[in-house]
Amino acid sequence: MSTPQQPPTQQLAPQAAPNWQAAPGTSYALYTSPIPVTRTHLGHALASEWTKIKSVRSTLWTLGVFLLLVVGIGLLVAAQTTEEDFGEVPYTFPAFFGLILGQICLITLGVLVISSEYGTGMIRTTFTASPQRHRVLAAKLIIFFGVAFVVSAFAIGFVGLVTESIHNGGEGKAWGGTVVMGALYVSLLGVLGIAVGSMLRHSAGAITAMLGLVLLPAILPAFLMLSESMRTIGEKMMEYNAPNALARIFQLDSDNGNGGPQLGLLAGVTVAAIAGAFVLLDRRDV
Repeated sequence: MSTPQQPPTQQLAPQAAPNWQAAPGTSYALYTSPIPVTRTHLGHALASEWTKIKSVRSTLWTLGVFLLLVVGIGLLVAAQTTEEDFGEVPYTFPAFFGLILGQICLITLGVLVISSEYGTGMIRTTFTASPQRHRVLAAKLIIFFGVAFVVSAFAIGFVGLVTESIHNGGEGKAWGGTVVMGALYVSLLGVLGIAVGSMLRHSAGAITAMLGLVLLPAILPAFLMLSESMRTIGEKMMEYNAPNALARIFQLDSDNGNGGPQLGLLAGVTVAAIAGAFVLLDRRDV
């Protein structure tokens, strides 16, 4: 029985690699992306932070409560005043009573501007999009300060205008300076909240620390002044705590100045805290 023969196999010669060289006289243009490439700068970070702060609901709620407290309480106080009450104080002094509570709103918002991103992990995305961390923090500080100053100045000025109109534009003291200094003071408290929030990276802890910084100097002097050795410390804390600082800014205690030293101290503490926040921002991982 014959064995079936296998068909002969055919050896295929290896093909030469294609020659991709351009023909003589032919040129090919390189691909150019239609997406424009620009060098990033602080303006881009500012635009990003402005988008964040205006699109988060907590911003609208917090600023809304702030306006309600300052304007609402201010107008209630203004309605109970008479022209004789404004012989030594400006027409904006009713706003002082609302700012005592309203400053807590700006402190809380300042902390949340940065600590909320750490809490949700969104800060990793932020630093990935903008690796220059110092630029991100600087943009947050600038945007928040601008928003807080404009809103607080509007609230204080509105109370002053309404109070003056209630009393038919009497002979009250000039109150333009109190608008600027009062708005600057509470705005710096919020900026200090951003610095503390950046260092602690925890919303509850940073808010608690800020409330302690504002409230303890107003409470402790009553106990410290019971001791002769601690009386000097208690007097200084009484002089520079937030409620007394605002009272001097609104000239409720004009015999002891206009609040300039208190505002200067807060500015110095805020600058020191911001410097610490920038140093820690680059030294720690996210």
